[in-house]
Amino acid sequence: MERITKKISEMADSLAAGFGIQIVEVKLVGSPRRQILRIFIDKENGVTLEDCSKFSRAFSAVLDVEDIIQSAYVLEVSSPGLDRPLKDINDFIRSKGKLVKITTKEIIDNQNVLTGRVLEVENDNIRLSIDNKTEIYVPFAQISRATLEIEIK
Repeated sequence: MERITKKISEMADSLAAGFGIQIVEVKLVGSPRRQILRIFIDKENGVTLEDCSKFSRAFSAVLDVEDIIQSAYVLEVSSPGLDRPLKDINDFIRSKGKLVKITTKEIIDNQNVLTGRVLEVENDNIRLSIDNKTEIYVPFAQISRATLEIEIK
């Protein structure tokens, strides 16, 4: 299933540029008889329902032609949400100034769950400001999970 997900992700990436969006994540879940293909999309100022709808129709046509999923499936296209996962270094670059929660593989500064504001991304290190007091460098390779934190102002 991982090979199929990778192929779908590549196909989605190639189509996304024409819509001015980026693919955040592709998940294929469910039983072999009834699968759900979830594609999360985003763009600089967020995606609209119309963005999701247009991409869904176009990508559905591509999937029909390529016939990569051999069983019945449901295609869901949506926004990754306010607490979206941060998967690669570019996600952190785009999240400069935003509050993030990072879980690390090893202890950094006596903890492995850090919540702070992304100040900079330098040489594969994420520089975080913790409570506007402390700055911590987190090597990207040490991150096991990261998400944006919801901020209510």
